[in-house]
Amino acid sequence: MKPDPLDALELLRRYGLRPDKSLGQNFLIDEAALQKVVAAAAIRPGDSVLEIGPGLGGLTRWLAIQAHRVVAVELDPDLITPLTEIIAPYPNVRIVQGDILALDLESLMLDSGAEKTPYLVVANIPYYITSALIRHLLEANYPPQRLVLTVQREVAERICAQAGKLSLLALSVQVYGRPVIATVISASAFYPPPKVDSAVVCIDRYDKSFVPSDRLGLFFRLAKAGFSQKRKTLRNSLSGGMRWSTSQAEEILLAAGIDPMRRPETLSLPEWAELTQTVARSAPQQ
Repeated sequence: MKPDPLDALELLRRYGLRPDKSLGQNFLIDEAALQKVVAAAAIRPGDSVLEIGPGLGGLTRWLAIQAHRVVAVELDPDLITPLTEIIAPYPNVRIVQGDILALDLESLMLDSGAEKTPYLVVANIPYYITSALIRHLLEANYPPQRLVLTVQREVAERICAQAGKLSLLALSVQVYGRPVIATVISASAFYPPPKVDSAVVCIDRYDKSFVPSDRLGLFFRLAKAGFSQKRKTLRNSLSGGMRWSTSQAEEILLAAGIDPMRRPETLSLPEWAELTQTVARSAPQQ
């Protein structure tokens, strides 16, 4: 089953709307690309899906056909009326106008008294909220089982990077789940077309975070300190960020089996985890 064709440009003209650059609006309008996103999500008939930034409903239609129910959260109030028109044939879609970063996922996804069941997130998101959104979703009390995010290709590659090219963004994702790039989407599939291609990254959340939950705060504190001065060695960046003397930083790194002269991007996630454990066991944190 396929949804009715959507003429996004005609819909925008009819409602007197234009994409809002301040909100990073680039609508995915190519039907083949939309199908790629849905395929990457691997939606089963009984699944619930949270869509973030449905825009004009191009992807929402495809999600509604595949999923048991869809909750679509749209920030821009001007898009609610055309979005409502487009999803009218799909009674299993609920539209919520609001800022996803300010919404409680449990209240959003659960009816009163309903049992918690796994759900998926599907979103075409602007770069400026990528890090904040991923942290909001993965750290929620009721997090999604899988995230399927259409982001700038470079951002997707950063999220999936391994030791040698790791970043704070990569660590922030990989400590909670395993990310893979499912497909690349050309800039021409969007309106207006962005300056770069996009990629669909799928993040399957672990049952438990890679670092014990009671030490995640310390893990992120260490990672932020380490990456705060990327050009410096770990000894120096941790010394400044954690308010340790250089000798303390060197001693801690050696205890964790890490060369103090290495740079933060070269450490693997297991090495960051071991550093966290070492600090938690023996090192001053102030």
